[in-house]
Amino acid sequence: MNISVVIPVYNEEESLPLLYERLHAVLSSLKKEYEIIFVDDGSTDKSWEVLCRLKEKDDHIKLIRFTRNFGQTAAMAAGFAEAEGEIVFAMDADLQNDPTDIPRFLEKIEEGYDLVSGWRKHRQDAALKRKLPSRIANWLIGRITGVKIHDYGCSLKAYRKWVIKNLRLYGEMHRFIPALAALLGARITEIPVRHHPRQFGQTKYGLSRTFKVILDLITVKFLLSYSTKPLHFFGLPGLLSSFIGFCICLYLSFLKLFYHIQLSQRPLLLLGILLIFIGVQFISLGLIAELIIRAYHETQEKPIYLIREKR
Repeated sequence: MNISVVIPVYNEEESLPLLYERLHAVLSSLKKEYEIIFVDDGSTDKSWEVLCRLKEKDDHIKLIRFTRNFGQTAAMAAGFAEAEGEIVFAMDADLQNDPTDIPRFLEKIEEGYDLVSGWRKHRQDAALKRKLPSRIANWLIGRITGVKIHDYGCSLKAYRKWVIKNLRLYGEMHRFIPALAALLGARITEIPVRHHPRQFGQTKYGLSRTFKVILDLITVKFLLSYSTKPLHFFGLPGLLSSFIGFCICLYLSFLKLFYHIQLSQRPLLLLGILLIFIGVQFISLGLIAELIIRAYHETQEKPIYLIREKR
């Protein structure tokens, strides 16, 4: 199998026939073995019936149906697990991604890249509700993760097989896949892609996801920088807190010993003791996290490295 295309579907019954026609035309012209994996993420319309009809007339199609709506990350993870192609694409089912961009992704992959991300340079969405929050989020993600691409939110991406088979996706981490792939050592680039206005249905995203992105970003930063050394993450604030608390207590002890100042009514004493205890707790938490990380890697025999190839 040369190419797999993974498409999460949630209430897209009107878009699916058109998407299939465009996708089939492009993939057939490539003269490569391919498969199209549709993952029905608990649709409540007739999306599953439409997919079944498409499957009846094309053996290249594979179908996965969830028992309920688990979210786009879960749908992509299920599709990636099923994919057999050496190059795996992911895209949306709402017709805003254009299948005619697929050959350009393949050209970039052949240049030696492991992940090619789409950049909706001329995005056809509402400026205030979608484009502005997206630009802020992309800038913030790039600064914090160090993986600076223009459009983390574009679903149209191409991956080498080894990348997606070593990704572990949870929560709503699909938008951070380039940063997670960088953790594996993948070579990443991006190309501008076409982006069309939504023809059918309504978008599943709004401003509310901004807060979720911030919380997920904290998780990604921790995974990128401290997943194998959590004590470095917890230890620094622990040492800082303990040091400040110790200095406060030392200062108050000096006042007590040499100036005989009563300390029982001074809130500063309580603050110093509290900071020392907080510091000890942070360091203890880091040590516990170190034990958990080691148990995780050793019980699953999961290495702390990933070999790209052997010759």
